[in-house]
Amino acid sequence: MHKIAVLPGDGIGPEVTAQAVRVLEAVGRRFNRKFQFAEGLVGGAALDRLGHPLPGETMDLCLASDAILFGAVGGPKWDQLPARLRPEAGGILALRKELGLFANLRPVKVFAPLKNATALKPEVVDGVDLLIVRELTGGLYFGRKAREPLAGGGFRVTDELVYTTAEIERIARVAFDLARKRRKKVTSVDKANVLESSRHWREVVTAVGQEYPDVVLEHMYVDNCAMQLVKNPRQFDVLVTENMFGDILSDQASALGGSLGLLASASIGGKTGLYEPGHGTAPELAGRQAANPVAAVLSGAMLLRYSLNLEEEAGCIERAVERVFERGFRTADLMEEGRELVDTVRMGDLIIEQIEAG
Repeated sequence: MHKIAVLPGDGIGPEVTAQAVRVLEAVGRRFNRKFQFAEGLVGGAALDRLGHPLPGETMDLCLASDAILFGAVGGPKWDQLPARLRPEAGGILALRKELGLFANLRPVKVFAPLKNATALKPEVVDGVDLLIVRELTGGLYFGRKAREPLAGGGFRVTDELVYTTAEIERIARVAFDLARKRRKKVTSVDKANVLESSRHWREVVTAVGQEYPDVVLEHMYVDNCAMQLVKNPRQFDVLVTENMFGDILSDQASALGGSLGLLASASIGGKTGLYEPGHGTAPELAGRQAANPVAAVLSGAMLLRYSLNLEEEAGCIERAVERVFERGFRTADLMEEGRELVDTVRMGDLIIEQIEAG
């Protein structure tokens, strides 16, 4: 019995998470795996009902589970609250920190049927298969923050970017270990020509790379990397970078596949891994069953692969998604002429049909 905590969150989170759960249940039936799902409150939903974006009972549920399936948190309703109460900082960021989830994995693979769905030329994105490994618990997002009034008016604002050698070493090893299972290339992304933290990042990653003589290591400035992701993305296998750079580059890379609605992610490093789509809460779509659930469904596949070591089951989900696209079905974010538009639930139905059909 595999215990999975389900934290749907806000906006479209509950709608897409529901389809991910249905798909996991279908995989369980096909492969005779038993999953026990337990739902908890997080984000704005938890704040409204229990007064905090990460209630103690939700934290207890996560600690007692084998993995966490997460939806999305936040929205305009809570944007003016203090940082500790906002769904993002007090919810998902706090949860990652409490669980020690220092490594975020964001795969970007262009499904062949969708190579015409992006803003880039098909020949540029065809065959793209890369993995961004983002350090998740350090850097600017977790450094000291200050806002000091100045005598002449205005403020001096501070966000500290802090990393230790050990923090860089552990994320680098995650990247090199994953590269060994792929095409054996790591691109470390930094801004070493400007930032002291990046200079040390480059030193440490270089040293760790010497432990992996079978893996090719290259270094690239973040601005050049952003350009190369749209110019020649097939050159990349595994990219490893610090928190803010990884946040920006992974969202940019999602455009290679055609939509944020395809971008799955895993946050690992602690006892319990957390799996969530890379998109936000999209309040304008909430309640309409118009959101693309594929990112949540593929996050469920990553949950099977990285937390439960169920590789065959994970691959089954990924193949089912691709077959649905091959058959011409699209959610609104991916719609092309000559394709059939489907809603959130129907997309879930179609993926389940493919799983059941084998």
